[in-house]
Amino acid sequence: MTLLVSWIGLDSKKDGNKPSSLYIASDSRISWGNLAHFDFGRKVFGCKNSSDIFGYCGDVLFPTIVLNQIIDAADQGLLFKPDWDCKQKFQTVIDKLIQSFNKYPKEVSGITADTLEIIYASRDDDKKFFCQKMKWTKAINKWASEEVEFSGYSDKLFVIGSGRQEFLEKFDLHWQSENSRTSRAVFHSFCDTLTGIKDKHCGGAPQLVGLYRSFNARFYGIIKGKKRYFNGMEISNLTNFNNIEWRNELFEVCDGDTMEIKQNAQRQPNALRH
Repeated sequence: MTLLVSWIGLDSKKDGNKPSSLYIASDSRISWGNLAHFDFGRKVFGCKNSSDIFGYCGDVLFPTIVLNQIIDAADQGLLFKPDWDCKQKFQTVIDKLIQSFNKYPKEVSGITADTLEIIYASRDDDKKFFCQKMKWTKAINKWASEEVEFSGYSDKLFVIGSGRQEFLEKFDLHWQSENSRTSRAVFHSFCDTLTGIKDKHCGGAPQLVGLYRSFNARFYGIIKGKKRYFNGMEISNLTNFNNIEWRNELFEVCDGDTMEIKQNAQRQPNALRH
């Protein structure tokens, strides 16, 4: 089913803490009930030419198809007007999702999961961040949306999927440690949950996409168990590893070639693993 987490990172300014980053992280497992699973499925997405990122859980086929179409349309300048704010872009995204959803064939099995949830995050030109969730529920066949208010510190935003409760239990432990109110506390909670998760419908390597005050979607390679992963795919047999930024399960910036923390990079110790 998935474990999908979004969170906001803040840094200190003279006039108070200000949002500086927003992330979406997911596991990589796609399951066919209890029959089989595939640990290399992509669940996070982002635009190259605009500051918009996405993640999904629940049904797999529909969001995988339609999110790629929406992102391609946005990157070609077909979806958003240059002066639109995040709410205008979000409305266009959900309108396009529902339009495609309503054309999904009812003669076949259709949306097989009980729910379909999509997290959308963005940033305005004035550096204001935005995060909203879209959810379709099979029992009532309706879509709903939910926006989240940001705290005055780094904190989780949305936690969705079948691994949600296990994450929240781990998150409570990290939030009582010296790492509370930090981005790394959220990512440590996510990775710790995924490592020991009981829900057999969650698994595989973490995958991560983020936004900063400048530039568009940034995708990260993840180093786990001395292996490299990118958007859920193992890429240890490829090359040019340092064309992207790498993080390990501690959220430390790493060298893609050596898989070790980069020289002079900030250490991010896990407070529960002393």
